[in-house]
Amino acid sequence: MVFEYIISQIAVVVFGVTAVLAISHKGTDLFGVLFLGFITALGGGTIRDLILDVPVFWTNDLLYVYTALGGSFAAFLFFRVFSKSSSYLLMLYLDGLGVALFSVQALHKTWALNIGVPLVPIFMGVITSIGGSIIRDVVAGRVNLLMRRELYANPILLGCIADACLLSWGFSVHCAGIVGILVCFIIRAAAIHWNLTIPSFLMLKSDTGGKTLSIKTSDIVPPKDFK
Repeated sequence: MVFEYIISQIAVVVFGVTAVLAISHKGTDLFGVLFLGFITALGGGTIRDLILDVPVFWTNDLLYVYTALGGSFAAFLFFRVFSKSSSYLLMLYLDGLGVALFSVQALHKTWALNIGVPLVPIFMGVITSIGGSIIRDVVAGRVNLLMRRELYANPILLGCIADACLLSWGFSVHCAGIVGILVCFIIRAAAIHWNLTIPSFLMLKSDTGGKTLSIKTSDIVPPKDFK
């Protein structure tokens, strides 16, 4: 539990940093950076707890708030460091690990409440992981990740399905959680490493020209020197 808690705090910091990288080209001031970092890091879990009608998790543990704001502030101060290619790539992998962990934690929390098992826990796992990023993109006027060919939400969904299946078949929470995290992270890491995207035939196409409606882009705007 202590290890998971530490990883979750690191993930919150990473989400705060990636939020700043994502909206850096917008010329946002410090308040905007902190606000967008906060909603990116904690927005998904907030939505989950509001839907489940339980106390919002960060109201009982303000360290989540401090780490989210701290990560955003650090990225604001040291933007040139975080925007370097090596730092950017590391943030992508840490982000992948973070969403994998958050999705599994959300699924298990909903499962323990015995709400709509197994579909609702899977839905809560996905929305917890991507909800904050979607809110950020809407507020910042960016194309949200659901409208892109990037393999981001799909690995989360597959990891949650694997976790839910194992729980349904009687496996322990720890065993199912580890498998769910691995499935999500391995697919996401492979997508980052090999620049994998959703095949065109699985994308919604327009009536004219046959072009996909989505934009192939990273969830985080890459630095100019990134290859």
